[in-house]
Amino acid sequence: MSLYTLKPRFQSLLRPLVRVLHDRGVSANQVTLGTAALSLLLGGGLALAVDAGRFTCFLLLPAWLLLRMALNAIDGMLAREFGQASTLGAYLNELSDLLADAALYLPFALLPAAGAGLTLLVVLLANLSEMAAVLGLITGGERRNDGPMGKSDRALVFGALGLLLGIGIAAGPWLAWLLAIVACLLVLTVLNRVRSGVAAAGDAADR
Repeated sequence: MSLYTLKPRFQSLLRPLVRVLHDRGVSANQVTLGTAALSLLLGGGLALAVDAGRFTCFLLLPAWLLLRMALNAIDGMLAREFGQASTLGAYLNELSDLLADAALYLPFALLPAAGAGLTLLVVLLANLSEMAAVLGLITGGERRNDGPMGKSDRALVFGALGLLLGIGIAAGPWLAWLLAIVACLLVLTVLNRVRSGVAAAGDAADR
């Protein structure tokens, strides 16, 4: 299971806004690049905030992650529903997501309670899970979005972490344990996506 299953309902809520953006000449690639740029800026700002001990800045993280999910849905809808899909757009979409995730997660590596190694492991596994998702397309199937720790699920977890840190809850051993659980769930996600992708490719070959 994954929060990704709620995406169709989320898209329905966004569709009127997507039409307005299209009418005003906003392109899918502009939304993609703008979202990535703002994620990089926020990630850098959070890193500076940790260094300065200003943890209230982490309250920006849950708000941005929610907005980022909306923007990610919007760029996809602009591409699919208004004839803006392109090979360049596909590259930008996948690569910018990896960069944005890394930028938003890496500030946690500066928290001694989290541990740099554990945070880097989560970033690595998150990237692997997205690679496993894309390989579903390469092997003749569809992009795999199996859970339990997909992009939306990670946004929920790190948004909650940002909220806790932002309201003054001190990072302690609980943070390392939570990141370890996220890492384990990411391993399971990679395995699920590989297994489902292989099965889908086999079914396609049999037809």
